[in-house]
Amino acid sequence: MRARAESAAWKTATEPKGSSMIAEPRDHAGDAPGAGRVHGRVADRRANHFRGSLGRYATGVAIVTFDGVTKRHGITVNSFTSVSMDPPLVLVSIARTAKAHDELAGRPFTVNILGAEQRHLAMHFAGRPGPEPLWVEGETAPRLSNVLAYFACRPWAAYDGGDHTLYIGEVADFNYRNGDALAFANGSFTTIPESQLGMEDLL
Repeated sequence: MRARAESAAWKTATEPKGSSMIAEPRDHAGDAPGAGRVHGRVADRRANHFRGSLGRYATGVAIVTFDGVTKRHGITVNSFTSVSMDPPLVLVSIARTAKAHDELAGRPFTVNILGAEQRHLAMHFAGRPGPEPLWVEGETAPRLSNVLAYFACRPWAAYDGGDHTLYIGEVADFNYRNGDALAFANGSFTTIPESQLGMEDLL
């Protein structure tokens, strides 16, 4: 009962209840020995190498959709994971530089998992607009039509993730269809065949 009562409130890890809805980033300067001495090209090379190392971990591709204050938004992400089965919670990591970052705080959202044939949607919401996508007016939050899977979420919590915010949602509605999945690895799109999916009982 307590968990149900708390799920109605959008919580942050860094601020008391009733204050700003955005988890403010901490000052990480000097956290590691010698961090202040890494500058310029050295820092750029390290950042690129770090990004490349992370890119060796293949992920799915998703779009977070929600109704903001003034308009409807979609953000292409590949940082998405399940958090809890009871209650059902999922997490998306949103860059603070994303135009819709601040508007997501405290709002219901849907995580749309893309099929292999939906690369155009990933590009559309990553800043390369194409034809306007088809929308479904979900009861919790808007979602995209005919995606591979979706999770419609109520806001649960927001945490500081450095240059990202970690938004956790409580899943209110979900579903999936058959088909290959769109994936991202080594800086490029790829496909996860449906024959490799559906192993839920083994995990």
